[in-house]
Amino acid sequence: MINIFIIAGESEKIKELSLELTQRDFVCLLVPEEGLVERLSKEAPDLVLVEMDGCSSNSVRKLSQKIKREGHLPVIGLVGKKALDSFDVTLNIDDFVVEPWDATEVTARVKQVLWRVSKISSSELIKCGDLVIDLAKYEVSLGGRLIALTFREYALLKFLAGNRGRVFSRETLLSKVWGYDYYGGDRTVDVHIRRLRSKVEDSTHNFIETVRNIGYRFRKEV
Repeated sequence: MINIFIIAGESEKIKELSLELTQRDFVCLLVPEEGLVERLSKEAPDLVLVEMDGCSSNSVRKLSQKIKREGHLPVIGLVGKKALDSFDVTLNIDDFVVEPWDATEVTARVKQVLWRVSKISSSELIKCGDLVIDLAKYEVSLGGRLIALTFREYALLKFLAGNRGRVFSRETLLSKVWGYDYYGGDRTVDVHIRRLRSKVEDSTHNFIETVRNIGYRFRKEV
C-alpha cells in the first residue's frame, strides 16, 4: 500500500483527486506545510504531492529541498496550465502532472517515480522460508497471509532479502533503498527496520539481524 502526503489547499479539485487515489488503494493525507518535518518522521509516507499553482518557484524549491532533506522522499508537482509558460526546470522535483489532474495519470506517475527510486524489478519471487516477496505484484506474504507494508518498508525488505547474509551499514541502506544523498542522521533506517520487524516477524519468524556497530542483514538461513 502506497502512502502519500498531499501539500495543497483544501480545494474541491484536490479533495476529488485525493478521493480518487484512495479508491485506487492509496493512503492519502492532506497535510499543511506547518509541522511537515515532524509528520514526515512520524508517519513515513512514500511520496509527496505538492500543489504548485499560485506558488513562487523559490517557495516550491525550498519546500522540495526540505522534503528531500528531512524525509528523503520523491516529490511530484501538481501544476496548473497557466504555470507551464513560466515553469522552472530547476525546482528539484521528480515529476509533475498538469491540471486537470487525472487520477489515472497521477497513479501511473507515482508508480513510475517509486519504481525508478527503488529500482524494483519484476516478474520474479523472492522466497525466504514462509516469507514470499512477489516483485511483480508488489506484495509480501507470510505463511500465505498478505502483509500490509508501506512502499518504503517493501523496498527495504526486498533489498535485504535479495542480498541474504550480507551486512549493510545504515548509510548504504539509505543510498540503495532511499536513493538520495542523505544529509541528516541515520535514525530513519532504524525506524523503518523496527516497523518492518513488527510486521513480518513473530515468535517463530526471525529474518532481520542487527549487526552491532555496523548495521543490518537478512539471515542467510531461515
